[in-house]
Amino acid sequence: MRGEPAMATRIGFIGLGRMGGNMAARLLAAGYPIYGEEQTRADAQGLIQRGLRWRDTPREVAEAADVVFTSLPDDEVLEAVASGPDGILAGLAAGKIWVDMSTVSPRASRELAARVRELGASMLDAPVSGSVPQVQAGTLTIMVGGDEQAYAQVEPILRELGTPTHIGENGQGLVLKLAINISLAVQMLAFAEGLVLADRAGIDRELAVGVMTQSAIGSPMLKARAELVLDLPEDAWFDVSLMQKDVVLALDAARELHIPLPSTAAADEVLTVARALGYEHRDLAAMFEVLGQLAGGPALSQA
Repeated sequence: MRGEPAMATRIGFIGLGRMGGNMAARLLAAGYPIYGEEQTRADAQGLIQRGLRWRDTPREVAEAADVVFTSLPDDEVLEAVASGPDGILAGLAAGKIWVDMSTVSPRASRELAARVRELGASMLDAPVSGSVPQVQAGTLTIMVGGDEQAYAQVEPILRELGTPTHIGENGQGLVLKLAINISLAVQMLAFAEGLVLADRAGIDRELAVGVMTQSAIGSPMLKARAELVLDLPEDAWFDVSLMQKDVVLALDAARELHIPLPSTAAADEVLTVARALGYEHRDLAAMFEVLGQLAGGPALSQA
């Protein structure tokens, strides 16, 4: 790890799971002083050994830091971390910036940003496109909503994690993230449908995957997940439960805007079945196995 740069921005990080923990690790490696908090200290022990400065509550993290980052699973956890005597809001002071990298509802984020402004601080929604491999490589796509001056202050920090873009006002980073994740779910569903069709027609599964991913439909996401489709891992890059959470958020946002999302609704139905079949914490690539079961047996013709 490099030494701390002179007058380094003090960073707080709350939510040190697979995504947040890897983000914090990159920022530590870049030389930033990091103050962190997780549900239990044991969950952050590896980062503590690498230099993370532990704090017991979100409030203490916010008090210690100039810029607070959060990476949390949903609206409910975000509200719990924000509020109360030990929450982030209790520790924020005028001039501080809160960068929320969670994927939550745009409405909840906008409401929270308004509460932050009342304190004289700024809040940015900065959800990311990418998974653990992209975090570790520093190649995340980061979509940021909120005050432009606050964005300019944190942009150098965000560039340690990937490529940030200021999208617009509070909530708009999240809307664009949900728009991207619609395509993640729908692409995976369409690919799984095509592969099940080929598989059941007797085409070698590996051959089919190879040709499909090299064809016009072979997006970077599908190419990256090809091996996961062929051999579903226990550790998910992006699990079914979190994918469905984002799909539901997109459907909710669409209802507010009075627009139809028919393919998103179809993906939601398959994700519901996937969870019922026990794939809740398996990677999104599990859609292939799920459709195989719906077709009346294992999807793998070679099995």
